[in-house]
Amino acid sequence: MTQTMVAPAAARTPAAAVASRLQNIDALRGFVMVLMLLDHLRETFFIHIPVTDPIDATTILPAMGFARFAVSFCAPIFVALTGLGVYLFSIHHTAQETTAYLLKRGLLLMALELFPLSFFYWGIVPQPTLWMQVIWCIGLCMIILAALRHLPRPALIGLGLALVCLHNLLDPIRLTPDDSLFPLWAMLHQRDTFPLAFGLVAKTTYPILPWVGVILLGFGIGPWFRGDVPADVRQRRLLILGFGMIAAFIALRLLNLYGDKPWFVVEGDPVRTLIGFISLTKYPPSLLFLLPTLGGGALLLVLFDRIKDTGLISALAVFGGAPMFFYILHLFVLRILYHSALAIWGPTHGQYFAFDNYNWVFVWYAAMIVPLYIPTAWYSRLKRRRRDIAWLKYF
Repeated sequence: MTQTMVAPAAARTPAAAVASRLQNIDALRGFVMVLMLLDHLRETFFIHIPVTDPIDATTILPAMGFARFAVSFCAPIFVALTGLGVYLFSIHHTAQETTAYLLKRGLLLMALELFPLSFFYWGIVPQPTLWMQVIWCIGLCMIILAALRHLPRPALIGLGLALVCLHNLLDPIRLTPDDSLFPLWAMLHQRDTFPLAFGLVAKTTYPILPWVGVILLGFGIGPWFRGDVPADVRQRRLLILGFGMIAAFIALRLLNLYGDKPWFVVEGDPVRTLIGFISLTKYPPSLLFLLPTLGGGALLLVLFDRIKDTGLISALAVFGGAPMFFYILHLFVLRILYHSALAIWGPTHGQYFAFDNYNWVFVWYAAMIVPLYIPTAWYSRLKRRRRDIAWLKYF
């Protein structure tokens, strides 16, 4: 449907209904941002315990195993919501404005990841590394979406499904640093490192191929969130989508033939057997990693739509309304806390300062949410109040 056909329908929608619909999306984005803090706390203060991908159910601390599964929802939901957000942006902007926004924001995100954000990890990782992590990935996916979004919607959805469902067929292709295409393949599908100039190393933590599929699918379901689509219709579609994806995950996981590394029963330990069942490959995200996380995201959208008039949704929407600000803020705070602890108490586990007990990660997680909420709420209000400051929309 063209913009000229969509815009009048959106304009006829009551303002309260539009605000509620968008607040639910912000709330889900905020939910995964807050959940992400838990994983970054582990990466900061429990780094001496290695976490494999997928995790080893026979050795992982059970609390870490379940926490790892919980935080798995963050990146898939956020990338899908990015695609959805671009569609909603395009409704009220011209094609040229939407393309310009995607290119500018995409390039900005890639630059932020490579330079200021990568520096946050120096002093924790042993070598100066430029991390091609989730912010880099989202930025590059936005640039690719700028080129592909003019395709017919069925073609976009078909391409998204192909990338998400079939990319695991490429898993046997493993290039080595001697291959000329190794850096490109590392960025597309093979998580790896390659050297750069000046002694730097690039690490492709988020190979982008399946993530392009996710952002395309997020963009593809955008029409469900138009102002002329009744809430009950949208909720019914999301419920079918969410439960269908989770059912597909369970069926494929039980078959143990495709979509991720095989799982196995841990004799005499049902808890570890369950952890093994939900231990999924994130780098790059396998089909079985994306099915339950994206399916769960669809169900959470329905839940948040049904409890929309609550303080919880309003609070989560604050985090979701300023995600980049919160992302940079929490990483900055974690670096200050880590290096302060290292300076005061020195290394406690090898070369790192780290907690002796994983439960301290949960304690600090609970303690940091409110202090991080206060500046995020201030910035979120600033974005709403000062729409005349154009650069604020990019953060």
